[in-house]
Amino acid sequence: MIELITGGSGSGKSEYAERRICLAHEKNMERPLVYIATMQPYGAEGHERVKRHRKMRRGKGFDTVECYKDIAGLNITEGSDAILECIGNLVANEMFSSETADAGCVSRIKRGIDTLARNCKNLCIVTNEVFSDGIKYDAGTDMYMRAIAEVNMYIASIADRVTEVVFSVPITIK
Repeated sequence: MIELITGGSGSGKSEYAERRICLAHEKNMERPLVYIATMQPYGAEGHERVKRHRKMRRGKGFDTVECYKDIAGLNITEGSDAILECIGNLVANEMFSSETADAGCVSRIKRGIDTLARNCKNLCIVTNEVFSDGIKYDAGTDMYMRAIAEVNMYIASIADRVTEVVFSVPITIK
């Protein structure tokens, strides 16, 4: 089962993703339970967010794997239940890791998603809602947002379920 979970910042999508994967994991607790963290913490706010997410996961049995780029290279045990959090961070890490923005990151991320989908029994992927604010952004930000949108559309096309979380309320889209 692949589920894409989207929503705005602070919508409750991370907590919902954890509930969903833990529910799937209850069916076979022998499988590894993996949390793939893509956020590189910068500054006090970033470190605080990581701390908050670790506290949310405490005691749930997750093995946390920090992977900022190249998710295709992850060594995830076949049959694992996993959360990938989040596509926005992964795209930023892949796209802006060098002096020039790399629009080719989309195909690398899609390959990584395919690898995870093959290796995981259940996979919840957390992403950000983009383009709903109607604001025109500079070229670099627009390229970044389009990359997220392209990855999101790909994941939605292969997902068994797509859920938007609004004010901690899950709304099933697919």
